[in-house]
Amino acid sequence: MAGKTKTRKPRRFRRSGTLMMLALLLMGSAVVRLALEAGPAIAREVASLQDSDKAAVAHNGEPNRESLPSSAELQTMLAAFKEREAALAAREAEIQDRAKALDIADQAIEKKLAALEEAESRLRATLSMADGATEADVTRLTTVYEQMKPKEAAALFEEMDPGFAAGFLARMQPESAAGIMAGLSPEAAYTISVVLAGRNGAVPKE
Repeated sequence: MAGKTKTRKPRRFRRSGTLMMLALLLMGSAVVRLALEAGPAIAREVASLQDSDKAAVAHNGEPNRESLPSSAELQTMLAAFKEREAALAAREAEIQDRAKALDIADQAIEKKLAALEEAESRLRATLSMADGATEADVTRLTTVYEQMKPKEAAALFEEMDPGFAAGFLARMQPESAAGIMAGLSPEAAYTISVVLAGRNGAVPKE
């Protein structure tokens, strides 16, 4: 029994050593595989962290040169701004010129209106004086015809326009008008009577 036991112990040691080696090989293979698979991921993560650091630095105040416009672009933008400013200045000047022209036109119109109003006032005064003078003249002539002898006045009325003669007769006293009508020819008396009747017919009645 003792001899059998001594021969079995070395086999167990050999088996356990072989298992240990296999385990170590498997672990090593796993570590190598893990390293191969994790390497790219770690590299990507490191690159992402570096990009984040760059972005953070740019955000903290350092300019991002890739986002800045070039010198040519800046010159183009500046030229466009100057052109726009010049156009606005020209437009403003044009508006001011138009406003000045309108002011001048308004002043001229106001002067013309004032002149027309003054002329109208003078014309009304002149017409009023003329109407007064005409009325005075007609009244004076009517008085003269009334004071004339009926035969002499009839000779004058015979030569007058019928409408003009009817106007004087309508202003006279009835006795004076009747005396003049009696001295007229039948044709003249008839014509003047028609004119007088027409004037009286046009007068409104109550």
